[in-house]
Amino acid sequence: MFKKTVEDLLQNALTERQDLFLIDFSVSNDNAIKIVIDGDNGVLVEDCMFVSRAIEHNIDRDEHDFSLEVLSSGAATPLVLPRQYKKHIGRNLEIKTLDNDKLEGKLVQVNEKGVVLKWKAREPKPVGKGKVTVTKEANLTFENIKEAKVKIKF
Repeated sequence: MFKKTVEDLLQNALTERQDLFLIDFSVSNDNAIKIVIDGDNGVLVEDCMFVSRAIEHNIDRDEHDFSLEVLSSGAATPLVLPRQYKKHIGRNLEIKTLDNDKLEGKLVQVNEKGVVLKWKAREPKPVGKGKVTVTKEANLTFENIKEAKVKIKF
Protein backbone atom coordinates (compact mmCIF):
# COMPACT_ATOMS: atom_id res chain seq x y z
CA MET A 1 0.00 0.00 0.00
CA PHE A 2 2.78 2.43 0.96
CA LYS A 3 4.75 1.60 -2.20
CA LYS A 4 1.66 2.22 -4.37
CA THR A 5 1.15 5.63 -2.74
CA VAL A 6 4.77 6.55 -3.44
CA GLU A 7 4.49 5.27 -7.03
CA ASP A 8 1.40 7.39 -7.64
CA LEU A 9 3.05 10.52 -6.22
CA LEU A 10 6.17 9.85 -8.29
CA GLN A 11 4.10 9.37 -11.45
CA ASN A 12 2.27 12.66 -10.79
CA ALA A 13 5.59 14.49 -10.41
CA LEU A 14 6.95 12.99 -13.65
CA THR A 15 3.70 13.85 -15.46
CA GLU A 16 4.15 17.45 -14.34
CA ARG A 17 7.80 17.47 -15.48
CA GLN A 18 7.79 15.73 -18.88
CA ASP A 19 11.56 16.38 -19.29
CA LEU A 20 12.35 14.05 -16.36
CA PHE A 21 12.01 10.27 -16.44
CA LEU A 22 12.47 7.33 -14.12
CA ILE A 23 15.52 5.08 -14.28
CA ASP A 24 15.07 3.09 -11.06
CA PHE A 25 12.65 2.99 -8.14
CA SER A 26 12.60 0.82 -5.04
CA VAL A 27 11.06 0.73 -1.59
CA SER A 28 12.75 -1.55 0.93
CA ASN A 29 11.03 -3.44 3.75
CA ASP A 30 11.89 -0.62 6.17
CA ASN A 31 10.35 2.00 3.84
CA ALA A 32 13.65 3.31 2.47
CA ILE A 33 12.64 4.88 -0.84
CA LYS A 34 15.28 5.16 -3.55
CA ILE A 35 14.52 6.95 -6.82
CA VAL A 36 16.95 7.42 -9.71
CA ILE A 37 15.92 9.91 -12.39
CA ASP A 38 17.37 11.27 -15.60
CA GLY A 39 16.31 14.13 -17.80
CA ASP A 40 16.32 15.04 -21.47
CA ASN A 41 18.52 18.03 -20.55
CA GLY A 42 20.35 16.40 -17.65
CA VAL A 43 19.32 16.60 -14.00
CA LEU A 44 19.95 19.48 -11.62
CA VAL A 45 19.81 19.38 -7.82
CA GLU A 46 16.58 21.37 -8.13
CA ASP A 47 15.06 18.55 -10.20
CA CYS A 48 15.87 16.01 -7.47
CA MET A 49 14.41 18.39 -4.89
CA PHE A 50 11.22 18.77 -6.99
CA VAL A 51 10.68 14.97 -7.05
CA SER A 52 11.61 14.63 -3.38
CA ARG A 53 9.15 17.31 -2.30
CA ALA A 54 6.38 15.90 -4.50
CA ILE A 55 6.60 12.70 -2.47
CA GLU A 56 7.68 13.88 0.97
CA HIS A 57 5.13 16.69 1.24
CA ASN A 58 2.26 14.33 0.42
CA ILE A 59 2.91 11.51 2.89
CA ASP A 60 1.99 11.88 6.55
CA ARG A 61 5.09 11.25 8.68
CA ASP A 62 2.83 10.37 11.62
CA GLU A 63 1.41 7.46 9.60
CA HIS A 64 4.58 6.30 7.84
CA ASP A 65 8.20 6.26 8.91
CA PHE A 66 10.33 6.43 5.77
CA SER A 67 13.60 7.66 4.30
CA LEU A 68 13.76 9.16 0.83
CA GLU A 69 16.70 9.38 -1.55
CA VAL A 70 16.36 10.96 -5.01
CA LEU A 71 19.43 10.68 -7.25
CA SER A 72 20.35 11.53 -10.80
CA SER A 73 21.69 8.84 -13.07
CA GLY A 74 25.48 9.17 -12.75
CA ALA A 75 27.91 9.88 -15.57
CA ALA A 76 29.43 6.39 -15.29
CA THR A 77 26.04 4.67 -15.03
CA PRO A 78 25.10 2.58 -18.08
CA LEU A 79 22.35 3.97 -20.30
CA VAL A 80 19.20 1.90 -19.83
CA LEU A 81 16.47 3.67 -21.79
CA PRO A 82 16.51 4.63 -25.48
CA ARG A 83 15.44 8.13 -24.39
CA GLN A 84 18.81 8.61 -22.64
CA TYR A 85 20.87 8.31 -25.83
CA LYS A 86 19.65 11.52 -27.53
CA LYS A 87 21.39 13.87 -25.11
CA HIS A 88 24.68 12.05 -25.72
CA ILE A 89 24.88 12.60 -29.50
CA GLY A 90 28.43 13.74 -30.27
CA ARG A 91 29.93 11.94 -27.27
CA ASN A 92 31.96 8.74 -27.30
CA LEU A 93 30.17 5.61 -26.13
CA GLU A 94 31.41 2.16 -25.26
CA ILE A 95 28.83 -0.41 -26.25
CA LYS A 96 28.78 -4.13 -25.51
CA THR A 97 26.47 -6.12 -27.74
CA LEU A 98 24.60 -9.33 -26.95
CA ASP A 99 27.22 -11.11 -29.11
CA ASN A 100 29.86 -9.81 -26.64
CA ASP A 101 31.36 -7.49 -29.25
CA LYS A 102 32.79 -4.30 -27.75
CA LEU A 103 32.55 -1.14 -29.84
CA GLU A 104 33.72 2.34 -29.01
CA GLY A 105 32.88 5.35 -31.13
CA LYS A 106 31.12 8.67 -31.45
CA LEU A 107 27.34 8.53 -31.19
CA VAL A 108 26.22 10.24 -34.40
CA GLN A 109 22.56 9.29 -34.67
CA VAL A 110 19.68 8.00 -32.55
CA ASN A 111 16.33 6.83 -33.89
CA GLU A 112 13.42 4.79 -32.52
CA LYS A 113 15.14 1.49 -33.39
CA GLY A 114 18.73 2.13 -32.31
CA VAL A 115 21.93 4.12 -32.69
CA VAL A 116 24.74 4.78 -35.16
CA LEU A 117 28.36 4.84 -33.95
CA LYS A 118 31.33 6.11 -35.98
CA TRP A 119 35.04 5.72 -35.28
CA LYS A 120 38.39 5.80 -37.05
CA ALA A 121 40.54 2.69 -37.42
CA ARG A 122 43.94 1.88 -38.92
CA GLU A 123 43.81 -0.91 -41.48
CA PRO A 124 46.30 -2.39 -43.95
CA LYS A 125 46.25 -0.67 -47.35
CA PRO A 126 44.29 -2.60 -49.97
CA VAL A 127 47.39 -2.54 -52.20
CA GLY A 128 51.00 -2.22 -51.04
CA LYS A 129 52.54 -1.91 -47.62
CA GLY A 130 51.50 0.30 -44.73
CA LYS A 131 48.25 1.27 -43.16
CA VAL A 132 45.51 3.72 -43.94
CA THR A 133 42.99 5.41 -41.60
CA VAL A 134 39.39 4.53 -42.41
CA THR A 135 36.11 5.64 -40.90
CA LYS A 136 33.97 2.78 -39.61
CA GLU A 137 30.27 2.90 -38.85
CA ALA A 138 27.98 0.54 -36.93
CA ASN A 139 24.19 0.54 -36.80
CA LEU A 140 23.08 -1.05 -33.54
CA THR A 141 19.52 -1.83 -32.51
CA PHE A 142 18.51 -1.22 -28.90
CA GLU A 143 17.62 -4.94 -28.62
CA ASN A 144 21.22 -5.89 -29.48
CA ILE A 145 22.82 -3.54 -26.92
CA LYS A 146 23.75 -5.32 -23.70
CA GLU A 147 25.38 -2.27 -22.08
CA ALA A 148 26.23 1.26 -23.17
CA LYS A 149 28.33 3.76 -21.24
CA VAL A 150 29.45 7.27 -22.01
CA LYS A 151 33.25 7.44 -22.19
CA ILE A 152 34.35 10.43 -20.17
CA LYS A 153 37.54 12.17 -21.27
CA PHE A 154 39.54 14.35 -18.93
